[in-house]
Amino acid sequence: MKGISTRWIAIGVAIVVAVFAIVLATQVSTDPRAAANRSNLVGRPAPKFDLPAFDGTRVRLAERAGKTVVVNFWNSWCIPCRQEEGALRAFQREHARDASVDLVGIVRDDSTSTAGAYAKSHSLNWTIASDPGSSVAVKFGTRGQPETYVIGPSGVIVAAHYGPLTVAELDALVARSQGVQ
Repeated sequence: MKGISTRWIAIGVAIVVAVFAIVLATQVSTDPRAAANRSNLVGRPAPKFDLPAFDGTRVRLAERAGKTVVVNFWNSWCIPCRQEEGALRAFQREHARDASVDLVGIVRDDSTSTAGAYAKSHSLNWTIASDPGSSVAVKFGTRGQPETYVIGPSGVIVAAHYGPLTVAELDALVARSQGVQ
């Protein structure tokens, strides 16, 4: 009698484990990082912003209508941001004379004075703005930095990427925004 009840318990446990494995396998994506790198804003109009630039001007998304705008959230103490800096520098150099593409850096979670000193000492020559109170970062739903959004000429976000990008990746996102695959 004791052997039969132990056998039924083992079978019951095996069934529960099998059911749990099936449920888990059907509910978990193949890449758990995929959801973390997705933005619900892709395919939607970009949040409008009007921010103070480091050069004393204003950075307004509305004034960039008809262009592809690469918006890069960063800060001076972020190691991945520093790793990405060379790619942004090369991308800016590559597109410096291209009036259809604009690179905008928005400082997230950093003081304007610290980020400004960093930008100056590293000769960052693209438009950089501060985001007092992180209101624009919240509108974009940023989760950290670096985080990059590509806004197409129509004002719709065509791509979002969390983490550092290469020049080739930036170029591919820009090409997608302009309808070139």
